[in-house]
Amino acid sequence: MFSGAIVAIITPFKDGKIDEQSFRNLINFQIDAGVSGIVPCGTTGESATLTHEEHERVIDICVAEVGGRVPVIAGTGSNSTAEAIRLTRHAKEAGADAALLITPYYNKPTQKGLYEHYAAVAAACDIPQVLYNVPGRTGVNMSVETITALAKIDVIVGIKEASGDLVKCSYVVRDTRDDFCVLSGEDALNLPILCVGGTGAISVTANVLPGRVSAMMKAWFAGDEQTARKIHFELLEMNDAMFIETNPIPVKTALALMGKVGEEFKLPLCAMTEGNRKKLAQVLEKYGCIG
Repeated sequence: MFSGAIVAIITPFKDGKIDEQSFRNLINFQIDAGVSGIVPCGTTGESATLTHEEHERVIDICVAEVGGRVPVIAGTGSNSTAEAIRLTRHAKEAGADAALLITPYYNKPTQKGLYEHYAAVAAACDIPQVLYNVPGRTGVNMSVETITALAKIDVIVGIKEASGDLVKCSYVVRDTRDDFCVLSGEDALNLPILCVGGTGAISVTANVLPGRVSAMMKAWFAGDEQTARKIHFELLEMNDAMFIETNPIPVKTALALMGKVGEEFKLPLCAMTEGNRKKLAQVLEKYGCIG
């Protein structure tokens, strides 16, 4: 259902509020560069610190500005099942094409609890849903068995896999239905996950280099493995730079250095250290993102 380069878009702020015009501009920058989808209110969109009102407004703006040109997969996950259901229902009402649901964080549910959480959201919300496994951020790692069991639920259409475990990805691709999407959640592994049967990536790097990430995906699906591999290698330093501090600090700083947004975060996220900022600027200059 979902494939190619899907951007995990940032949420720009201005004077403590959503910078709606900059957000619209970013959406158009991404679509013009060829991305295959947009994810608002993911981890990269600072979802953890958005109020419910801000969360809903970001999704509303995104759906309206995209205008059906590419799919919108709205981040609606929570460590509260009731809250995840509320946010997912809003995403459907807003016109999003799907919802992205992170594993509940901090409370560390068991595998049984994870299954019941996702099954409850699926039963309550008739919208395509993508699981999101990122144990480095949440403290819980969804097992292959849990993923494959959830994949039997019709509205659960895929997973964003950010565990860094290619063996797990291989089992998930093998053991789920043919139309179940396995999307890379770690830019450095985008091509390797495609190699084991993944369908695309929900990318941080695409915020900065949407054309290059999209080109790699398009080359792969066109059967041009040599070009896809070449672009994969070209992107290695940028992928690393996007994580020299906690995401989304580097990517938002990069976009600020590129003149696309203000350099503003919601605490406890904060500005980069000066040393890392200089390293980031050097990488951006190497890639031609800044002069």
